[in-house]
Amino acid sequence: MATLVNDRIDVRISKEQKELIKYAADLCGFKSLTEFIIFCANKEANKVIVENNQILKSIEDKKIFLNAILNPPTPNDKLKNAHLNYKKFIEANEVTNKRSRKKT
Repeated sequence: MATLVNDRIDVRISKEQKELIKYAADLCGFKSLTEFIIFCANKEANKVIVENNQILKSIEDKKIFLNAILNPPTPNDKLKNAHLNYKKFIEANEVTNKRSRKKT
């Protein structure tokens, strides 16, 4: 099945870049430089889209995430207690680490 060509992209690159890309196209067995460039561009575009959608699936997810970062909810009692316990843990470990350093 033939591909319908109805648009064009013009790109200016150095002679060295063109030779490098043509060499890679030849190594991969592509019939033309254009075929290779379209293949690579499509492959990279799909990769970018998949990677982007793995984290946040939709525009609405992105809006919710951004809103949570910009307008975080106030900490509840459980979070406050967890923070206090963490501070106590860190302080206790600092004292233990100082004692063990003095012994060596």
